[in-house]
Order: sequence, then C-alpha cells, then structure tokens
Amino acid sequence: MKKVEIISKVSDYIRHQKLLLSHETIVVAVSGGADSVCLFHLLVRLREHFDLELHIAHLDHQLRGAESESDAVYVQKLAKQFNTPITICKQDVLAYKADRDCCLEEAAREVRDKFLCKVAKETGAKRVAIGHTLDDNVETILMHILRGAGVSGLRGLAPFSTLPYSQVTTFRCEDIHADQQSELLAIRPLLNINREETVKYCHVYNLLPRTDSSNLLLSYKRNRLRLKLLPLLEEYNPSVKNSLLQLAEIAQADITFIEEQAVQAWERVAKWKGDKILVDKKKSILLPVSLQRQVIRLAVVKIQGNLKDIGLNYIEAIRNLLGKNVGKKLYLPHNIICYSEYNEIVICNAAKRSTGLEAITDKMESSPSLLDQIPLNIPGETILPRWKVVTSILQRSNNSYGLYKAEGVDTLAADLDITITGTQLFVRNRKTGDRFQPLGMKFSKTIQNFMIDTKIPIAQRSMVPLLCSLQQICWIVGFRIDERVKITSNTTNILHVEFIRLRN
Repeated sequence: MKKVEIISKVSDYIRHQKLLLSHETIVVAVSGGADSVCLFHLLVRLREHFDLELHIAHLDHQLRGAESESDAVYVQKLAKQFNTPITICKQDVLAYKADRDCCLEEAAREVRDKFLCKVAKETGAKRVAIGHTLDDNVETILMHILRGAGVSGLRGLAPFSTLPYSQVTTFRCEDIHADQQSELLAIRPLLNINREETVKYCHVYNLLPRTDSSNLLLSYKRNRLRLKLLPLLEEYNPSVKNSLLQLAEIAQADITFIEEQAVQAWERVAKWKGDKILVDKKKSILLPVSLQRQVIRLAVVKIQGNLKDIGLNYIEAIRNLLGKNVGKKLYLPHNIICYSEYNEIVICNAAKRSTGLEAITDKMESSPSLLDQIPLNIPGETILPRWKVVTSILQRSNNSYGLYKAEGVDTLAADLDITITGTQLFVRNRKTGDRFQPLGMKFSKTIQNFMIDTKIPIAQRSMVPLLCSLQQICWIVGFRIDERVKITSNTTNILHVEFIRLRN
C-alpha cells in the first residue's frame, strides 16, 4: 500500500462531506485499536493544513483489567509522541449497566458518549472524531435490518451526526439522560475505508495499535454478526457488503425526499397545543402510509428531541391509533404517551406535563419524608403527612373499560385491579433497589432510573409517595402505575385511590 493512498482518500472524503473546518479544536476518540489510531495519525498529518487543535479522549471501561490499563498507557505514549493533549478517564461500565438495567453494549456506548461530550465541553470543541469505518457501517445496516428497522434505519452511519449528552456539566450518570439533545457533532472521517486498510496503515507507519480481546467474544451481538453472519452471507453473495452499502445509499435518497414531504404535510395535519401535539385523524388518514409514519416520527422528535428507542413497531402502534376509538392509550419509552381522542391523536411526554411533578412537589421543599410504611384504610380515608388518601372499591361495568380517567399518569388518582393489589396496601418513600414495571412496558426497571428518565430533580425524589402492596410497588403516585395492576378486560372490581394535598 502506498503511503499517500489512504491520506488522499480520507482527505478527499473530509472535504466532500465538509467534516472539518479550519481553526477548530477536535476531540479524537482513541481506544488504542487500529481504527482509532489510524484516525488520530491521519488527523495529525492534516493538522497543519486545517490549522486544527487536536485533543485525545481515552476511556477505560474497566472491563478487561490489565489489558484496559495497558491500552491507556499506550494511548498516553501516543499522545506524547505527537505532542497532543489527552484526557484519560476510568468509568465502571458494569455498575452503570446494572444501574440503567440495559445491555452491556448500550451501557458502554452511553458512558463513552457522555465522556466524549464532557471532554468536548472542557476543551471548547464542537466536533468529536470517531474511527468508524466502512465495515462498521455495513455491520450497523445489517443490525438495523435484523432489528426490524424502517427505511430510516437502512441509512446506516452518517458522515456526521449530533452526539447526545452535550449539555453535560458534571460526569454523573444520574444527572444526564439519553433524551438530551446535542449541538456537538460526531464526525466519521473513515467511512470510505475499511478495517483492513486501517490495519495496513498502522503497519506502514509502525504505530503498533492494541488488540481488544473482547472483539473476539461471541457473547456480543455485533461480534457474532461480524465473525459469523457476514462470512456466511458472503458465501451467498461475495459482494454483500457493497450491496448493503448500496441499499443504504438508496434509502438515504428516498428518506430525504419523504422527510421533506413530511415537513410540508405537518403544517396541514399537526399542531402544538400547550405541551401536547395534536395529529388530525381525518386529514392524516388521507396521507400515503409512508407520510403518516414520517409525520408521527416528526411528532415524536418534537416531543422527545430524538427517536431513541422508538422503533418501527412503536411508530406503527401510534399510526394505528388513527382508526381507533376514544380512550385507547399507548405508553412508549421515555414517558411518551399517545392516546386517541374524537378527532385527534394526542402525543405528549408525561415528564413534561404540569400535573405530575408539580402536583406532588408544589410548596413541599420542607416536606417530611414518610419513611415508615403507613397502612391505608380500604375503603376509607387515611391521613399522612401533607396528604389525605381516599380509597373506594368500585364495580367495573362492561361499557366503561378503558375510559377511567385515572391511570396513574400525571394525576393524583389511579384505578387499579383490586384482585391483584389486594386490600393490604401501604404508602412509603423509595428505597435503594426498588423496582417496578411501568405501565406499558414489558420489563421492570429501578425506581431510580424511572425518576431519572422522568426528570424528577434529585432533591424532590424523596417527596414522591409510593403505593405498595405486600408483593410489589403498585403506583409511583402522580406518575405511573405498575403494568401488572392495571385494569383489564378480566377486571371485575376496581380499587380507586386518590391523593389529596393538605394545605397547612
């Protein structure tokens, strides 16, 4: 390989995609592997031409013991060799994974992104360079296909994209949420070269990159895809990588056109009303299905700031509300609620609606915590510090299912299936390790994570009462009931619980 070959390819790609501007500080994510080391060395060679200030960011995930520590030493020596400042940080990804109740790959990605944004903030950088290659793009496209992505997911990795968590001021996981939007750009200058080329480049320049042993572990989905599935697909089509990249290129052109049309359609069929978005049913149903989906995606972006965890299955579920009667509700990740009214679909974020957190914490800065378990009189009234709790047992009528106003979301009243909850209920504050299954979700999560996702300030979390049975947490009062105690078609008797604020 000629030394000028890759530098020319990458330099042309950077110019074509306008990835670098002169007189900038660029944070370079360097793990120590061939891709990131190649990226850093190329940017060093382009540093003078673009008048760049480079700053290396290296994160030790504490997953590989001495190997990880050796990686950090190698990257530090690399920074010193090329006279580049560096920030090295250690983060316990396994602890973060347990706290967030997510898979290891997702935890590692989130911790990395938060770290990169922190370094960018400290250095004044507006762009973070990441060593994703053509092979990473192929793997991403294939993963999206296997996951059941729509057309948007077929686009794969973009030359640049916004990076989450840019509003980071302190690097504490609970202070930062994945919904936060970013004006910080992640740039990918190596998307037009493959992994083999980065390895050869490092060999030519005697850079001696590190090898990450975890890249060979088949317990990771992406590793299985790279080491097992792609070689199998190449037996059927030796050019399968080119085919996937061509698919992404076509999808990019198509979705760009659809997105432009959706912006125009938005003006006709959707509008803001307070903190909610209303999507007109009659007008939307006349749109082509592709535009219906895109308008809904646009509404979610406007509510949440991005489409994180909102896959095609959720978009389809919302779209199906166009033909549903009043009362049908959907509960999506990140506290998004969608429900059908007579003429509109309503899309909102429970965490941003005023009746939940404000109702709980209004004028309660000095409110005492409940601490002890306080049993409730069922039926009847119970007086708590700052609260009166009124309970009653109702018989469910066949024609009223689904129309109860109080489902435990942004309200101080809730209707629960008393067959599940029982009558031995009590109220307390949260404890370390508390878990529940939020209404609309298939899996449980910690109360702490729910409160983080709902953006309840740390100082106010102890003010939120929990309604509990002997077996489980039934309701985070004012926010969400547990999926397992909801009213269903089999419910015969309903426990109605209402919290009433006492004014002293």
